[in-house]
Amino acid sequence: MGPASGKSIVALGLVELLSRRVSRVGFYRPVVQAIPDNDLELIRSCYRLPDERIGYAFTAAQRTDVGPANRAGMERIVERFKRIESASDFVVVEGTDFTGASSPIELEVNARIAEHLGLPIVAVVDGHRCSAAEIVERIVIGRDSFGEDAITAIIVNRVEPTALESLDGALARIDLQDPVWAIAEEPTLRQPSLDQLRRALGAELVAGDPDDLTRPVGAIKVAAMSVPNLLDHVLDDTVFITPGDRADVIVTAAMTRSSTAYPGVTGVLVSGGLRPDPRIVALIAEMSGGSTIPLLAVDSDTYDTAIAANAVEGAITAGDQRKIDIALGHIEAHVDLHALEHRIEIGRSDVMTPVMFQYELIERARAARAHIVLPEGADDRILRAADRIRRRQVCELTLLGNGDAVRERATELGLVLDDVPVIDPLDNEWLERFAQRYFELRGHKGITLKLAHDIMTDVSYFGTMMVHEGLVDAMVSGAMHTTAHTIRPSLEFVKTRPGTSIVSSVFLMLLSDRVLVYGDCAVNTDPDAEQLADIAISSADTAAMFGIEPRIAMLSYSTGASGTGADVDKVRTATERVHELRPDLKVEGPIQYDAAVDLDVARSKLPDSTVAGAATVFIFPDLNTGNNTYKAVQRSAGAVAVGPVLQGLNKPVNDLSRGATVTDIVNTIAITAIQVGADRA
Repeated sequence: MGPASGKSIVALGLVELLSRRVSRVGFYRPVVQAIPDNDLELIRSCYRLPDERIGYAFTAAQRTDVGPANRAGMERIVERFKRIESASDFVVVEGTDFTGASSPIELEVNARIAEHLGLPIVAVVDGHRCSAAEIVERIVIGRDSFGEDAITAIIVNRVEPTALESLDGALARIDLQDPVWAIAEEPTLRQPSLDQLRRALGAELVAGDPDDLTRPVGAIKVAAMSVPNLLDHVLDDTVFITPGDRADVIVTAAMTRSSTAYPGVTGVLVSGGLRPDPRIVALIAEMSGGSTIPLLAVDSDTYDTAIAANAVEGAITAGDQRKIDIALGHIEAHVDLHALEHRIEIGRSDVMTPVMFQYELIERARAARAHIVLPEGADDRILRAADRIRRRQVCELTLLGNGDAVRERATELGLVLDDVPVIDPLDNEWLERFAQRYFELRGHKGITLKLAHDIMTDVSYFGTMMVHEGLVDAMVSGAMHTTAHTIRPSLEFVKTRPGTSIVSSVFLMLLSDRVLVYGDCAVNTDPDAEQLADIAISSADTAAMFGIEPRIAMLSYSTGASGTGADVDKVRTATERVHELRPDLKVEGPIQYDAAVDLDVARSKLPDSTVAGAATVFIFPDLNTGNNTYKAVQRSAGAVAVGPVLQGLNKPVNDLSRGATVTDIVNTIAITAIQVGADRA
């Protein structure tokens, strides 16, 4: 209902909701301002939508074609929609954005589009700078324009705190049949990012980390004063505009990034076609430990640059994960998504897509209310993941590392981690306690108290002891350390859970339409038959933990009784052992991979099997086979590999790949939180 009403955040929230429930979500904009369109690119990027499930009908220059009297234009809108609908299970349609058009005209056009497409309407009302009475008036106008029967729900966006307090009372005075949810104003979402500023001005990044370009721009200041006076005007997320030869301003801006006395400057726009002296850039990098503040250069003069920069409007853009997380967290906090789902009657699909599964991870992790320690606080990926976890309120976190260094780096990265505790193992009251405890546990292995003290300064040992002593629920590490370094402390004193003889691992393989479990692909080199059976049982339990019905395929190079040899016999013995220990589990082996996944092959090789052709848990005979297979499937089938997930320990400890992305780390933290919740149940 009008430009700048916040349709983007609502569209993002609806597509997120749909992606959790159906396998093929579509997104459609009947009219866009221009191509490329920000909202199309945002949704396409976030949810990896193929071309057949996303699109538009007209650009704003052609908008007369959708006027009330134009039948051909409406036919085109319907035809383009039907194309997307035919390839999708559910389609979100975002209304028009006719900047400059009168509201009645735009409401009429959108009402006609919704009518012709046969769609329920979620009306988005702009509450920015409106009183509660003005918001109610806008709601009534929208209801009358669309028709009350056509409206499914109403979302009022960008509501000022004062209006938010009195809105419920104002709404009670009108007769509304549909739910109304109000979303508070979130200034960060309206701020342009440094990258948006760069693209809008055609600026060149002459120095700085490209990852820093996602930082928000809260204020733009022309830096023409002397440095002492300039410091009085530094605000959070400020961008300075200054000629490229003002080395004093550039150095001062860079120094604020590591200062505790002043807010950190987001970046510097250097104007006039002047580039900063390379010696100044090198000096800043040396002062900042190798990194430097983003320096963006433009050819325009300071005045024109300031005018153009202040005209740049913020938007949630593809690739700006920070804003996407803020937006999704914000809509989850203010809109009852379960109620909205019921209102629009979204049916749950039997297919499990990666997006669905990852959402389930986050939701179940949030419900577990776990406390997880991340020992590698010096790693940027860990800090970025912690920021995302905090914004989505997934679980409670504690970081290990030098407190000043960790917080300084977080500030440099533009992350908000003020409420995340940082513990330094080298300077902490728990160190002596942990050393004594480790000495008690491992003294019989020749560990002296002095050696125990030295060992406990290691972040992996310190973090694991926090888990062992119940100070946190679980640990996630390995971004900077080997698997052996990460899990060795757990093997020493956390130990395996009763009934389990071996610690093993699985990868959750997120294919386009299902989730499979692969084990063991990371820990055990060549397990014997007994160990292989243990791995199979643990993997089946892990699968069930994540809502995957376990149907176990004990993999070999032969199927059924066709093969002989030591390797096949090992798998056959392991299969029999699983049958003995857990008769409730569906298990088949020895079985080849094709017979495990392909129904046609299964019918010919094992026609009576309940597992063949429908396996969900794949147990590899050795690490060589398992590790190579999961990587082959990951690369060739485009699967998302989540893990390794360690299993068999008394308390959850999980290992990260040293090549882990921020998303990988977030997923592993969520998995670990779910393991905590399962242990409590």
